Amino acid sequence: MVNSYLGQILIVGAGGFIGSSLRFVIGGAVHRMEMFATFPLGTLVVNVMGCLLIGFLGGLAEIRGVLDPAQRLFLLIGVLGGFTTFSTFAFETFELAQDAEMLGAAINTLLQVLLGFGAAWLGYLGARFI
Repeated sequence: MVNSYLGQILIVGAGGFIGSSLRFVIGGAVHRMEMFATFPLGTLVVNVMGCLLIGFLGGLAEIRGVLDPAQRLFLLIGVLGGFTTFSTFAFETFELAQDAEMLGAAINTLLQVLLGFGAAWLGYLGARFI
């Protein structure tokens, strides 16, 4: 276990590097799909995946006690905090609205919230059955 505050920052930062890199790779791969060029599907996919994973890992940590505090910092705050992105979701939705794509902005908002919550719930349920 890392007791120093600096050690905790380094653990979160290392996880954030991994999560942000994965977001760049996965989100970019989805974004390059030509059929979804005007909809921010890459951010939606990354955020829903992150919600599923945080529900699952958070559930495992809570129910089974499998993650120590340093592992929680690294995985939940670092990796998944760097992987998911609320600010990108907000800006992409703003851009849709600014481009008069109000239906797209509304759909993006609903999908992010509903699928994200649903994925976190499913992840948590999955952790209960392991």
